[in-house]
Amino acid sequence: IEKYEKIADIGKGSFGCVSKIKRKADGKILVWKELNYGKMSEKEKQMIVSEVNILRELHHPNIVKYYDRIIDRESSKIYIVMEYCEGGDIATLIKTSKKERNFLPEEIIWSILSQMLQALGSCHNRKEGKILHRDLKPGNIFLDANKNVKLGDFGLSRMMNTDSVFAYTHVGTPYYMSPE
Repeated sequence: IEKYEKIADIGKGSFGCVSKIKRKADGKILVWKELNYGKMSEKEKQMIVSEVNILRELHHPNIVKYYDRIIDRESSKIYIVMEYCEGGDIATLIKTSKKERNFLPEEIIWSILSQMLQALGSCHNRKEGKILHRDLKPGNIFLDANKNVKLGDFGLSRMMNTDSVFAYTHVGTPYYMSPE
């Protein structure tokens, strides 16, 4: 934690808090997702471990870059350090566009869709096993300073291996099929 300086809180949810931070070594602006695991169930703790492991393995220009994780056992908190997406999220972009009645140009919509598909393709076509995001929504699609798409929040993601392409019930219906 000492390697970073907290600048401001930029998001809050049931999971915890996302803060804009500065890495002291080089002044790089990043974010950390602060999660209090003290009162979490074992299943919720396992989801955090899974998210960190998935983020650590994903390397694609349209996926939020993972930098580090810090475990503070004294306060029962984990900090997941990631790329800062200064362009905000698509949900905010849509809300602002609606409010201002300034609709997004078609070429921007196609660009966002194309970049999203590239990010998902990277998740789905891995030799080590597919990754299903399972929480695709405008609030989890971010933009960098150049308006490039960055898929984020892999908290509900699931890594699939060749033996578990889908989880099936006794009659062959998938328990879960992600939107993608």
